Amino acid sequence: MRLSRPSTYFCAFLTLLNDRLGESIVFPLLPFLLASFTSNGRTLGLLAGSYALAQFAFTPLIGALSDRYGRKPVISFCVAGSVLGLGLFALTVSINWQAIPWAAGSSIPLTLLFIARLIDGVSGGTAATASAVLADISPPEKRAKAFGLIGVAFGLGFILGPALGGLLGRINVTLPVLLAAVIAAINLALVLVLLPETHPIEARISLPRRRELQPLSQLAKVFGNPQVRRLCLAFFLFFMAFNGFTAVLVLYFKQAFGWGPGLAAAAFLVVGVVATVVQGGLIGPLVKRFGEWRLTLGGLGLVICGCLLITLAQASNAQVVVFSAVAILAMGTGLVTPCLRSLVSRRLDDSGQGAALGSLQGLQSAGSFIGPPVAGLAYDTLGRTSPFWLGISLLAGVALLVAGGLPGQASPTPKAGS
Repeated sequence: MRLSRPSTYFCAFLTLLNDRLGESIVFPLLPFLLASFTSNGRTLGLLAGSYALAQFAFTPLIGALSDRYGRKPVISFCVAGSVLGLGLFALTVSINWQAIPWAAGSSIPLTLLFIARLIDGVSGGTAATASAVLADISPPEKRAKAFGLIGVAFGLGFILGPALGGLLGRINVTLPVLLAAVIAAINLALVLVLLPETHPIEARISLPRRRELQPLSQLAKVFGNPQVRRLCLAFFLFFMAFNGFTAVLVLYFKQAFGWGPGLAAAAFLVVGVVATVVQGGLIGPLVKRFGEWRLTLGGLGLVICGCLLITLAQASNAQVVVFSAVAILAMGTGLVTPCLRSLVSRRLDDSGQGAALGSLQGLQSAGSFIGPPVAGLAYDTLGRTSPFWLGISLLAGVALLVAGGLPGQASPTPKAGS
Protein backbone atom coordinates (compact mmCIF):
# COMPACT_ATOMS: atom_id res chain seq x y z
CA MET A 1 0.00 0.00 0.00
CA ARG A 2 1.42 3.38 -1.01
CA LEU A 3 1.69 5.75 1.92
CA SER A 4 0.24 9.25 1.80
CA ARG A 5 2.06 12.01 0.00
CA PRO A 6 2.38 14.16 3.14
CA SER A 7 4.57 11.44 4.66
CA THR A 8 6.78 11.56 1.56
CA TYR A 9 7.15 15.33 1.78
CA PHE A 10 7.90 14.99 5.48
CA CYS A 11 10.63 12.39 4.95
CA ALA A 12 12.23 14.40 2.15
CA PHE A 13 12.15 17.57 4.27
CA LEU A 14 13.59 15.79 7.33
CA THR A 15 16.37 14.29 5.20
CA LEU A 16 17.28 17.71 3.77
CA LEU A 17 17.17 19.23 7.26
CA ASN A 18 19.34 16.46 8.71
CA ASP A 19 21.86 16.90 5.88
CA ARG A 20 22.49 20.53 6.85
CA LEU A 21 21.88 20.14 10.58
CA GLY A 22 24.55 17.50 11.11
CA GLU A 23 27.17 19.61 9.36
CA SER A 24 26.18 22.94 10.93
CA ILE A 25 26.21 21.45 14.44
CA VAL A 26 29.68 19.91 14.12
CA PHE A 27 31.59 22.40 11.94
CA PRO A 28 31.67 25.43 14.33
CA LEU A 29 32.89 23.15 17.14
CA LEU A 30 35.72 21.38 15.29
CA PRO A 31 38.62 23.28 16.93
CA PHE A 32 37.20 22.52 20.39
CA LEU A 33 36.55 18.86 19.53
CA LEU A 34 40.12 18.55 18.25
CA ALA A 35 41.72 20.38 21.17
CA SER A 36 42.96 17.21 22.91
CA PHE A 37 44.42 15.83 19.65
CA THR A 38 45.91 18.83 17.81
CA SER A 39 45.78 22.61 17.68
CA ASN A 40 47.29 23.30 14.24
CA GLY A 41 45.43 24.75 11.30
CA ARG A 42 46.69 22.19 8.79
CA THR A 43 44.95 19.27 10.49
CA LEU A 44 41.78 21.30 10.96
CA GLY A 45 41.81 22.32 7.29
CA LEU A 46 42.38 18.76 6.09
CA LEU A 47 39.60 17.45 8.33
CA ALA A 48 37.21 20.15 7.11
CA GLY A 49 38.15 19.47 3.48
CA SER A 50 37.97 15.66 3.70
CA TYR A 51 34.15 15.73 3.88
CA ALA A 52 33.94 17.82 0.70
CA LEU A 53 36.53 15.62 -1.03
CA ALA A 54 34.48 12.47 -0.45
CA GLN A 55 31.29 14.27 -1.48
CA PHE A 56 32.95 15.55 -4.65
CA ALA A 57 34.12 12.06 -5.62
CA PHE A 58 30.91 10.13 -4.89
CA THR A 59 27.97 12.50 -5.50
CA PRO A 60 27.73 11.66 -9.25
CA LEU A 61 27.62 7.94 -8.43
CA ILE A 62 24.98 8.45 -5.72
CA GLY A 63 22.74 10.29 -8.19
CA ALA A 64 23.17 7.61 -10.85
CA LEU A 65 22.40 4.85 -8.35
CA SER A 66 19.13 6.54 -7.37
CA ASP A 67 18.10 6.65 -11.04
CA ARG A 68 18.96 2.97 -11.46
CA TYR A 69 17.80 1.35 -8.22
CA GLY A 70 15.27 3.83 -6.81
CA ARG A 71 15.25 6.66 -4.30
CA LYS A 72 14.45 4.82 -1.07
CA PRO A 73 17.42 2.39 -0.99
CA VAL A 74 19.86 5.17 -1.87
CA ILE A 75 18.47 7.60 0.71
CA SER A 76 18.48 4.81 3.31
CA PHE A 77 22.12 4.03 2.51
CA CYS A 78 23.13 7.70 2.65
CA VAL A 79 21.38 8.41 5.96
CA ALA A 80 22.81 5.18 7.42
CA GLY A 81 26.25 6.47 6.38
CA SER A 82 25.57 9.71 8.23
CA VAL A 83 24.60 7.75 11.35
CA LEU A 84 27.81 5.70 11.10
CA GLY A 85 30.05 8.71 10.37
CA LEU A 86 28.59 10.95 13.08
CA GLY A 87 28.47 8.06 15.55
CA LEU A 88 32.13 7.21 14.97
CA PHE A 89 33.08 10.89 15.28
CA ALA A 90 31.11 11.24 18.54
CA LEU A 91 32.62 8.05 19.97
CA THR A 92 36.16 9.12 19.06
CA VAL A 93 35.95 12.56 20.70
CA SER A 94 34.23 11.07 23.77
CA ILE A 95 37.01 8.58 24.62
CA ASN A 96 39.84 9.60 26.92
CA TRP A 97 42.63 8.30 24.70
CA GLN A 98 45.37 9.37 27.12
CA ALA A 99 44.06 6.82 29.63
CA ILE A 100 44.63 3.97 27.13
CA PRO A 101 48.33 2.98 27.30
CA TRP A 102 48.63 1.65 23.75
CA ALA A 103 46.73 4.58 22.23
CA ALA A 104 48.10 7.55 24.19
CA GLY A 105 49.99 9.91 21.92
CA SER A 106 49.20 7.83 18.81
CA SER A 107 47.55 8.91 15.57
CA ILE A 108 44.62 6.53 16.10
CA PRO A 109 42.08 9.18 17.23
CA LEU A 110 42.83 11.51 14.31
CA THR A 111 42.73 8.59 11.88
CA LEU A 112 39.28 7.62 13.18
CA LEU A 113 38.08 11.21 12.87
CA PHE A 114 39.20 11.36 9.24
CA ILE A 115 37.49 8.03 8.54
CA ALA A 116 34.31 9.33 10.15
CA ARG A 117 34.33 12.49 8.04
CA LEU A 118 35.03 10.54 4.86
CA ILE A 119 32.14 8.13 5.59
CA ASP A 120 29.84 11.08 6.18
CA GLY A 121 31.04 12.70 2.96
CA VAL A 122 30.66 9.56 0.83
CA SER A 123 27.07 9.28 2.01
CA GLY A 124 26.47 13.00 1.50
CA GLY A 125 24.22 12.52 -1.52
CA THR A 126 21.10 12.80 0.60
CA ALA A 127 20.27 16.33 -0.55
CA ALA A 128 20.36 15.46 -4.25
CA THR A 129 18.33 12.27 -3.79
CA ALA A 130 15.78 13.93 -1.51
CA SER A 131 15.40 16.65 -4.14
CA ALA A 132 14.77 13.93 -6.73
CA VAL A 133 12.00 12.56 -4.47
CA LEU A 134 10.33 15.97 -4.47
CA ALA A 135 10.56 16.08 -8.27
CA ASP A 136 9.06 12.56 -8.52
CA ILE A 137 5.94 13.40 -6.52
CA SER A 138 5.31 16.94 -7.80
CA PRO A 139 3.74 17.83 -11.16
CA PRO A 140 5.83 20.23 -13.25
CA GLU A 141 3.69 23.25 -12.42
CA LYS A 142 4.17 22.68 -8.65
CA ARG A 143 7.86 21.76 -8.59
CA ALA A 144 9.06 25.28 -7.86
CA LYS A 145 6.92 25.32 -4.73
CA ALA A 146 8.12 21.84 -3.74
CA PHE A 147 11.75 22.81 -4.26
CA GLY A 148 11.13 25.73 -1.91
CA LEU A 149 11.31 23.11 0.84
CA ILE A 150 15.01 22.72 0.04
CA GLY A 151 15.75 26.34 0.87
CA VAL A 152 13.57 26.19 4.00
CA ALA A 153 15.29 23.03 5.24
CA PHE A 154 18.79 24.35 4.54
CA GLY A 155 18.05 27.71 6.15
CA LEU A 156 16.50 26.07 9.20
CA GLY A 157 19.47 23.70 9.45
CA PHE A 158 21.97 26.56 9.35
CA ILE A 159 20.04 28.32 12.13
CA LEU A 160 19.23 25.37 14.42
CA GLY A 161 22.65 23.71 14.08
CA PRO A 162 24.80 26.50 15.55
CA ALA A 163 22.09 27.31 18.12
CA LEU A 164 21.95 23.74 19.42
CA GLY A 165 25.71 23.34 19.14
CA GLY A 166 26.35 26.52 21.13
CA LEU A 167 23.87 25.68 23.90
CA LEU A 168 24.98 22.08 24.35
CA GLY A 169 28.65 22.90 23.81
CA ARG A 170 28.63 25.02 26.95
CA ILE A 171 27.69 21.90 28.93
CA ASN A 172 29.96 19.44 27.13
CA VAL A 173 31.54 19.94 23.72
CA THR A 174 30.80 16.33 22.67
CA LEU A 175 27.04 16.58 23.34
CA PRO A 176 26.22 18.37 20.04
CA VAL A 177 27.92 15.59 18.04
CA LEU A 178 25.94 12.94 19.94
CA LEU A 179 22.76 14.90 19.22
CA ALA A 180 23.61 15.05 15.50
CA ALA A 181 24.08 11.26 15.47
CA VAL A 182 20.75 10.72 17.27
CA ILE A 183 18.91 13.01 14.81
CA ALA A 184 20.44 11.07 11.89
CA ALA A 185 19.31 7.78 13.49
CA ILE A 186 15.74 9.11 13.85
CA ASN A 187 15.89 10.25 10.23
CA LEU A 188 16.95 6.75 9.13
CA ALA A 189 14.15 5.07 11.10
CA LEU A 190 11.49 7.37 9.60
CA VAL A 191 12.83 6.89 6.06
CA LEU A 192 12.73 3.10 6.44
CA VAL A 193 9.18 3.15 7.85
CA LEU A 194 7.44 6.06 6.12
CA LEU A 195 9.14 6.79 2.80
CA PRO A 196 7.61 4.98 -0.19
CA GLU A 197 9.56 4.38 -3.38
CA THR A 198 8.81 7.32 -5.67
CA HIS A 199 10.85 6.29 -8.73
CA PRO A 200 8.88 3.57 -10.60
CA ILE A 201 10.70 0.62 -12.14
CA GLU A 202 9.64 1.55 -15.68
CA ALA A 203 11.30 4.98 -15.31
CA ARG A 204 14.66 3.65 -14.18
CA ILE A 205 17.72 3.88 -16.40
CA SER A 206 20.96 1.96 -16.63
CA LEU A 207 24.09 3.20 -14.93
CA PRO A 208 26.17 5.45 -17.19
CA ARG A 209 29.68 4.51 -18.25
CA ARG A 210 32.33 4.71 -15.56
CA ARG A 211 34.02 7.63 -17.31
CA GLU A 212 30.81 9.65 -17.15
CA LEU A 213 30.70 9.23 -13.36
CA GLN A 214 34.15 10.70 -12.85
CA PRO A 215 33.70 14.21 -11.43
CA LEU A 216 36.84 15.54 -13.12
CA SER A 217 35.55 14.62 -16.57
CA GLN A 218 32.34 16.53 -15.82
CA LEU A 219 34.37 19.60 -14.84
CA ALA A 220 36.46 19.32 -17.99
CA LYS A 221 33.28 19.54 -20.06
CA VAL A 222 32.05 22.71 -18.40
CA PHE A 223 35.46 24.41 -18.65
CA GLY A 224 35.52 23.48 -22.33
CA ASN A 225 32.49 25.70 -22.92
CA PRO A 226 33.75 29.22 -23.74
CA GLN A 227 30.36 30.73 -22.86
CA VAL A 228 30.69 29.94 -19.15
CA ARG A 229 34.39 29.18 -18.64
CA ARG A 230 35.24 32.44 -16.87
CA LEU A 231 32.12 32.36 -14.70
CA CYS A 232 32.70 28.73 -13.70
CA LEU A 233 36.29 29.53 -12.75
CA ALA A 234 34.95 32.43 -10.70
CA PHE A 235 32.44 30.08 -9.03
CA PHE A 236 35.23 27.63 -8.10
CA LEU A 237 37.57 30.33 -6.77
CA PHE A 238 34.79 31.89 -4.73
CA PHE A 239 34.08 28.65 -2.87
CA MET A 240 37.78 27.94 -2.50
CA ALA A 241 38.25 31.33 -0.83
CA PHE A 242 35.08 31.29 1.25
CA ASN A 243 35.45 27.72 2.55
CA GLY A 244 39.14 28.34 3.15
CA PHE A 245 38.85 31.19 5.61
CA THR A 246 35.66 29.87 7.22
CA ALA A 247 37.45 26.58 7.95
CA VAL A 248 39.92 28.37 10.26
CA LEU A 249 37.46 31.01 11.47
CA VAL A 250 36.56 29.34 14.77
CA LEU A 251 40.19 28.39 15.44
CA TYR A 252 41.06 32.06 14.93
CA PHE A 253 38.30 33.13 17.35
CA LYS A 254 39.54 30.60 19.90
CA GLN A 255 43.23 31.48 19.75
CA ALA A 256 43.04 35.23 19.05
CA PHE A 257 40.16 36.18 21.38
CA GLY A 258 39.83 33.21 23.74
CA TRP A 259 36.27 32.47 22.61
CA GLY A 260 34.52 29.30 23.77
CA PRO A 261 32.01 27.10 21.91
CA GLY A 262 29.06 29.36 22.78
CA LEU A 263 30.38 32.54 21.14
CA ALA A 264 31.85 30.66 18.18
CA ALA A 265 28.55 28.90 17.47
CA ALA A 266 26.66 32.19 17.91
CA ALA A 267 28.74 33.72 15.12
CA PHE A 268 27.62 30.94 12.78
CA LEU A 269 24.04 31.40 13.98
CA VAL A 270 24.23 35.00 12.74
CA VAL A 271 25.48 33.67 9.39
CA GLY A 272 22.52 31.27 9.17
CA VAL A 273 19.91 33.90 10.01
CA VAL A 274 21.27 36.56 7.63
CA ALA A 275 21.84 34.13 4.73
CA THR A 276 18.33 32.72 5.15
CA VAL A 277 16.76 36.18 5.11
CA VAL A 278 18.74 37.24 2.03
CA GLN A 279 18.17 34.08 -0.02
CA GLY A 280 14.66 33.44 1.28
CA GLY A 281 13.12 36.89 0.97
CA LEU A 282 15.37 39.58 -0.43
CA ILE A 283 17.09 38.01 -3.42
CA GLY A 284 14.04 38.10 -5.72
CA PRO A 285 13.25 41.83 -5.36
CA LEU A 286 16.96 42.72 -5.45
CA VAL A 287 17.52 40.82 -8.70
CA LYS A 288 14.56 42.60 -10.29
CA ARG A 289 15.92 45.95 -9.18
CA PHE A 290 19.65 45.56 -9.87
CA GLY A 291 20.22 42.38 -11.93
CA GLU A 292 22.45 39.39 -11.20
CA TRP A 293 25.67 40.94 -12.48
CA ARG A 294 25.59 44.00 -10.21
CA LEU A 295 24.48 41.90 -7.24
CA THR A 296 27.32 39.43 -7.80
CA LEU A 297 29.90 42.22 -7.80
CA GLY A 298 28.23 43.93 -4.84
CA GLY A 299 28.10 40.65 -2.92
CA LEU A 300 31.80 40.05 -3.56
CA GLY A 301 32.50 43.53 -2.20
CA LEU A 302 30.57 42.71 0.96
CA VAL A 303 32.47 39.44 1.50
CA ILE A 304 35.79 41.29 1.07
CA CYS A 305 34.66 43.94 3.59
CA GLY A 306 33.70 41.21 6.06
CA CYS A 307 37.15 39.61 5.75
CA LEU A 308 38.85 42.97 6.28
CA LEU A 309 36.78 43.63 9.40
CA ILE A 310 37.79 40.28 10.93
CA THR A 311 41.48 41.10 10.50
CA LEU A 312 40.94 44.45 12.23
CA ALA A 313 39.18 43.01 15.29
CA GLN A 314 40.94 43.34 18.64
CA ALA A 315 40.27 41.47 21.88
CA SER A 316 38.62 44.59 23.35
CA ASN A 317 36.05 44.97 20.55
CA ALA A 318 35.99 41.42 19.15
CA GLN A 319 32.32 40.65 19.70
CA VAL A 320 30.98 43.80 18.06
CA VAL A 321 33.41 43.72 15.14
CA VAL A 322 33.25 39.96 14.49
CA PHE A 323 29.46 39.70 14.65
CA SER A 324 29.17 42.67 12.29
CA ALA A 325 31.75 41.09 9.99
CA VAL A 326 30.08 37.67 9.77
CA ALA A 327 26.71 39.34 9.12
CA ILE A 328 28.28 41.23 6.19
CA LEU A 329 29.95 38.00 5.00
CA ALA A 330 26.63 36.15 5.10
CA MET A 331 24.85 38.93 3.23
CA GLY A 332 27.48 38.93 0.51
CA THR A 333 27.50 35.15 0.16
CA GLY A 334 23.69 35.12 0.03
CA LEU A 335 23.90 37.41 -2.99
CA VAL A 336 26.87 35.87 -4.82
CA THR A 337 25.89 32.19 -4.81
CA PRO A 338 22.42 32.34 -6.45
CA CYS A 339 23.34 35.22 -8.75
CA LEU A 340 26.48 33.54 -10.07
CA ARG A 341 24.49 30.36 -10.75
CA SER A 342 21.91 32.43 -12.60
CA LEU A 343 24.57 34.15 -14.71
CA VAL A 344 25.89 30.76 -15.83
CA SER A 345 22.36 29.63 -16.66
CA ARG A 346 21.57 32.75 -18.71
CA ARG A 347 24.61 32.28 -20.94
CA LEU A 348 23.56 28.79 -22.03
CA ASP A 349 20.86 27.52 -24.33
CA ASP A 350 18.43 24.92 -23.00
CA SER A 351 20.49 21.96 -24.22
CA GLY A 352 23.49 22.96 -22.11
CA GLN A 353 21.71 23.76 -18.87
CA GLY A 354 21.71 20.38 -17.16
CA ALA A 355 25.36 19.47 -17.58
CA ALA A 356 26.73 22.91 -16.73
CA LEU A 357 24.52 23.61 -13.74
CA GLY A 358 25.09 20.09 -12.44
CA SER A 359 28.83 20.66 -12.69
CA LEU A 360 28.55 23.78 -10.53
CA GLN A 361 27.91 21.51 -7.53
CA GLY A 362 31.13 19.69 -8.41
CA LEU A 363 32.99 22.98 -8.61
CA GLN A 364 31.59 23.98 -5.23
CA SER A 365 32.73 20.69 -3.69
CA ALA A 366 36.16 20.99 -5.34
CA GLY A 367 36.65 24.48 -3.92
CA SER A 368 35.40 23.27 -0.55
CA PHE A 369 38.05 20.57 -0.23
CA ILE A 370 40.98 22.55 -1.69
CA GLY A 371 40.33 25.79 0.22
CA PRO A 372 40.45 24.54 3.87
CA PRO A 373 43.83 22.71 3.70
CA VAL A 374 45.42 25.68 1.88
CA ALA A 375 44.01 28.08 4.48
CA GLY A 376 45.12 25.82 7.33
CA LEU A 377 48.66 25.68 5.96
CA ALA A 378 48.73 29.47 5.60
CA TYR A 379 47.40 29.85 9.15
CA ASP A 380 50.31 27.80 10.56
CA THR A 381 53.12 29.12 8.39
CA LEU A 382 52.21 32.73 7.48
CA GLY A 383 50.21 33.89 10.49
CA ARG A 384 46.69 33.81 11.88
CA THR A 385 45.24 36.48 9.61
CA SER A 386 46.87 35.16 6.41
CA PRO A 387 43.87 32.97 5.36
CA PHE A 388 41.69 36.10 5.32
CA TRP A 389 44.17 38.05 3.21
CA LEU A 390 44.50 35.06 0.88
CA GLY A 391 40.71 34.95 0.65
CA ILE A 392 40.56 38.66 -0.14
CA SER A 393 43.08 38.19 -2.97
CA LEU A 394 41.09 35.30 -4.46
CA LEU A 395 37.82 37.22 -4.14
CA ALA A 396 39.37 40.19 -5.95
CA GLY A 397 40.29 37.77 -8.75
CA VAL A 398 36.71 36.49 -8.80
CA ALA A 399 35.44 40.05 -9.18
CA LEU A 400 37.78 40.64 -12.13
CA LEU A 401 36.60 37.42 -13.79
CA VAL A 402 32.95 38.37 -13.38
CA ALA A 403 33.48 41.97 -14.48
CA GLY A 404 35.53 40.93 -17.51
CA GLY A 405 33.37 38.00 -18.48
CA LEU A 406 30.13 39.87 -18.95
CA PRO A 407 29.35 42.99 -20.96
CA GLY A 408 27.42 45.76 -19.32
CA GLN A 409 24.23 44.88 -21.16
CA ALA A 410 24.24 41.31 -19.73
CA SER A 411 22.54 42.63 -16.65
CA PRO A 412 19.22 44.35 -17.11
CA THR A 413 19.41 48.08 -16.54
CA PRO A 414 16.87 49.30 -13.99
CA LYS A 415 14.32 51.71 -15.30
CA ALA A 416 14.38 55.23 -14.01
CA GLY A 417 12.25 55.59 -10.94
CA SER A 418 11.84 51.86 -10.44
